[in-house]
Amino acid sequence: MTLSLLASMSLFALAASLSPGPVNLLSLSSSARYGIKTGLVFVTGATLGFIVLFLLIGFGLHYLIDQLSWITKVLQWLGIAFLVYLSFQLFTDHGELNSDKHNKIPNFMTGAIMQWLNPKAWLASLSGIAAYIPNAETTQVMIFASLYLPICWLSLGVWVWVGKILGQYFQSPAKMRLLNKTLAILLAGSCALILI
Repeated sequence: MTLSLLASMSLFALAASLSPGPVNLLSLSSSARYGIKTGLVFVTGATLGFIVLFLLIGFGLHYLIDQLSWITKVLQWLGIAFLVYLSFQLFTDHGELNSDKHNKIPNFMTGAIMQWLNPKAWLASLSGIAAYIPNAETTQVMIFASLYLPICWLSLGVWVWVGKILGQYFQSPAKMRLLNKTLAILLAGSCALILI
């Protein structure tokens, strides 16, 4: 594998991970509301969930999806339904900073599961593998995944950091509700972009 191919894979991973999407917005929201530690736990789950998805697609799932194209549409609609649900939860959140409702705090498993229902994650995996390693040999898939892992985690970490900065400004329930509603609208809007 050439150095230029590795650099190209890394740039693809950076663009796919850093660009706005559902997981990025939830990373921002969770750190703004609950702090950096919660945000980093969420992005760690999201990163590892994505890498598992990427490896499964790389090790043959993309062949099955090519044969059964309807699976892509079903996954897309399930993902959109999940994202709309998250948008609704975020939009209707009361904005209380010291809430006892710990079950609503995004955690490691939320991040991991969210990637499996995130159409952007499926698209990034399928298109990355098809573009850079169409033969999907085991070594190539592992190299691409090992490049993606730190790039994805650090990219999502940028969103956590931005969320922490925003969270310092939004220290009242009214301001937090405004932030949550804005992010909820953006998250719902990302669903519309998926359909286009």
